[in-house]
Amino acid sequence: MKRHRVVTAGAGLAGLVMLGMGLPGQVVAAAEAHTEAAQASSALVDTMESELHRAMNSLGSTDNAGQQPKPYFMSYVVSDAEQASIGAQFGAITSSNASHRRFADVRIRIGTPAEDNTHGDHRNSALTTIPLPLTDDGAAIARSLWFATNRGYGKALDGYLKVKTDQEVRAKEEDGSPDFSREKEKVALLPLAPPLKIDRTEWETRLRELSGLFKQYPDVFYNTVALEASSETDYFVSSEGAKIATPNHVARLIVLGRTRAADGMDMFRAETFEADEAGHLPGQKVLAAKVTEMGKSLEALRVAPVTDPYNGPAILSGRAAAVFFHEVLGHRLEGQRQRGDEEGQTFTKLMGKQILPSFMSVSDDPTLTKFDGTWLSGHYDYDDEGQQARRVDLIKDGVLETFLMSRQPVAGFANSNGHGRAEVGRMPTGRQGNLIVTSSKTVNDAELRQMLIAEAKKQGKAYGLYFEDISSGFAVTTRRSPQAFQVIPLVVYRVYVDGRPDELVRGVSIVGTPQAALARIVATGDKAEVFNGICGAESGSIPVSAVAPAMLVSEIETQKQAQGNARPPILPPPTAGNSADAVGKVGGQ
Repeated sequence: MKRHRVVTAGAGLAGLVMLGMGLPGQVVAAAEAHTEAAQASSALVDTMESELHRAMNSLGSTDNAGQQPKPYFMSYVVSDAEQASIGAQFGAITSSNASHRRFADVRIRIGTPAEDNTHGDHRNSALTTIPLPLTDDGAAIARSLWFATNRGYGKALDGYLKVKTDQEVRAKEEDGSPDFSREKEKVALLPLAPPLKIDRTEWETRLRELSGLFKQYPDVFYNTVALEASSETDYFVSSEGAKIATPNHVARLIVLGRTRAADGMDMFRAETFEADEAGHLPGQKVLAAKVTEMGKSLEALRVAPVTDPYNGPAILSGRAAAVFFHEVLGHRLEGQRQRGDEEGQTFTKLMGKQILPSFMSVSDDPTLTKFDGTWLSGHYDYDDEGQQARRVDLIKDGVLETFLMSRQPVAGFANSNGHGRAEVGRMPTGRQGNLIVTSSKTVNDAELRQMLIAEAKKQGKAYGLYFEDISSGFAVTTRRSPQAFQVIPLVVYRVYVDGRPDELVRGVSIVGTPQAALARIVATGDKAEVFNGICGAESGSIPVSAVAPAMLVSEIETQKQAQGNARPPILPPPTAGNSADAVGKVGGQ
């Protein structure tokens, strides 16, 4: 489980990366080897378990108002995290904080698995979230859980009554699947996450140096270099007998810079680096080179021409293709998208049919911690409903085989496949973890480029487009809006068919509809790349990864990005001969 409550502002899908711990075999071995030790050391788990069973045995008794229904399922889910963050801008520290937080999600279901208080629009009636005491004070923890359980039970009762009322007045639903699946309980108490250790003095020095490099680029009006690290243990206890504790230890470095063109268009570049601890992040020389590269890129982007709307062939780099698949395909293969009268259900009726070229396959494998040495953000050992993570083959040789399932069934899929995920304070839904795209029709980069030029000539185009870097994207999956997607590139080049040098352009976004876009993939590169990020949806913001090779599409549609009208800074930035620097020299005399 990875259940993060705080997301850095402005990072979006592209901006944040996290990492998981442990390989599948190690998870099982660790669970067996450390179960007794973890049980003995965790007053928190013991208190969660005893208070949950007391509530299950007590709720639903007869009182003056009559018989109240008993819950048929309850779970306590606790996120216990130490966090540290340091931020710097233009060579100075802007923030340096540390915190320890515990939150509990109390989930209560009333009715039956076939129909309960979470049905339809009332899904959140099962959830109550509270902060917990930070120490293992059993009495204080029990009292907090007692309060949240009473409040949650009343909320669940109200939700169940509304569900019953709704069913009396609405037409028959398209998908009559149950609201909750029956699953085998899991017991896996892994060792707790170690205490968080950060050399704050060293990292403040490093961040000052890195952010100070942006001062040599006068048109970069904003930058931030931030270190975020956390050591977190997540606990899950349920009335079915599940009892799980999983550790996560994460460190990430985020570099962001912004500039503004003369016409008012804002542009940014963002890079992230991750490891299992701060000491394993890249060295200062590597990071400094990346900051310098970003600064030069931003200076070039601000004077690049704005490209016109385009409809023609293009290559998406591996990173760009990874985001493309996450947005265009991945979200539409999440289980809950296949039920509900408001969902577009793009692929619901296409099970067993070809939705990708036959040379492509797609899986989601949250059990992987790395891909070719790169940490994968979407790794987890158990999902947020206590189900063990597992690999799911979604598409084989272009043919759709299954969906990403939580414990919310859909027609034809009655059980979870370990993909019920949520941020603290949200109900889990089927979500992506590590989405991995593979291809049997691969060529090297040079061949892929020649195929792009040939396709552009064939279509009578002066150029094709190459999307090198990507920021983020979003997908619309509801019926009331067009079933469309949008992906926001950061670095785009025109590749001319007459041999002219590639030309950097700006102000373009990729748009389209999923089935049309996926059908136009012609070939892929022979090297896969990783995109790590934070993805937001109805169950909150969670860490995800996507892995894909570069791909050539015969036709892609772009439109102009929204453009601001604010002028670039009128006053030039301070330099070594004036302002604060000059004051510093005077003070030194």
